Amino acid sequence: MSKEILSTNGEKLGEITLSKEVFGVEPNIHVMHLALRRQLNNARQGNASAKTRAEVAGGGKKPWKQKGTGRARAGSLRSPLFRGGGVIFGPKPRSYAFAMPQKARKLALKSALSAKESQIVVVKDFSTISEPKTKLMVSALKSLNVSGKVLIVADTKAEENKNLVLSARNIPSVKLLLPSNLNVKDLLEADFVVMTESAVSEVTERLSK
Repeated sequence: MSKEILSTNGEKLGEITLSKEVFGVEPNIHVMHLALRRQLNNARQGNASAKTRAEVAGGGKKPWKQKGTGRARAGSLRSPLFRGGGVIFGPKPRSYAFAMPQKARKLALKSALSAKESQIVVVKDFSTISEPKTKLMVSALKSLNVSGKVLIVADTKAEENKNLVLSARNIPSVKLLLPSNLNVKDLLEADFVVMTESAVSEVTERLSK
């Protein structure tokens, strides 16, 4: 399968052949779901904490005598049965992270790229954005005919893309990613994925191994 390589002015500069084993696989919904869950879980802080009856301050004195009052036995006012007492089985700091085999992570990325194949736009580079100005970025997106949530995958440290970060950061609907940081969540959330020619090569090489 081939895609047109465009300039950021929308001009056709050539064609690129997309690897079928990266951009043309049958999307595996289950593996994509697992990868998305892993990504969201690994981002959780997991620092919610509630005190048990042993950790709540006070409650050292027996509130009333053991027998003869007609009330139930009580050893501490910090029992979970009382207001201001501890919490039974409350949350404690923990990690929600879980591991996923590397092959499965690669398959999830390939599945997400294949599912988005028709919304992928390949550009030569962003050298036409000659200065860090938001209006130049807005104009480039208009020329490329992309709208909604746009994910741009490019090497922002490369000389030809040096103004990309400063030009795009004030546009809320645009997200920048390095090819090495490509992930399932951002791919699935995007309406369009704009990739530079070098980013396509880098991603293809990484996922073909």
